[in-house]
Amino acid sequence: MGASKQMAFALACTVVASALIPGLAGYVLARLEAIESAERSLRALEARLEAREARGVRTVSLPIRCLRPPGAPKQLQRQPPAAALQPDERRTARPAERAPGRPE
Repeated sequence: MGASKQMAFALACTVVASALIPGLAGYVLARLEAIESAERSLRALEARLEAREARGVRTVSLPIRCLRPPGAPKQLQRQPPAAALQPDERRTARPAERAPGRPE
């Protein structure tokens, strides 16, 4: 019976290897293709950057004040905070200030 167990083990290993090797090869090829695609994209961005630098074009934000539109009020009105953001008076009030009949 030793030979049949060895033959079963060898067949099982062959089946696993026949499924594993092509899957692993496909995974590696997909990863290499993704890396090559990223390299091509990076080269294209570098070429665009070099072309922009060669033309002397630089993106700069200027420190200019934002202008108000004509219909805007002169000063912004302060709005009271939302009720949900107000502190809970039961937690912030001192014991002497708490309303009578309210549990602590």
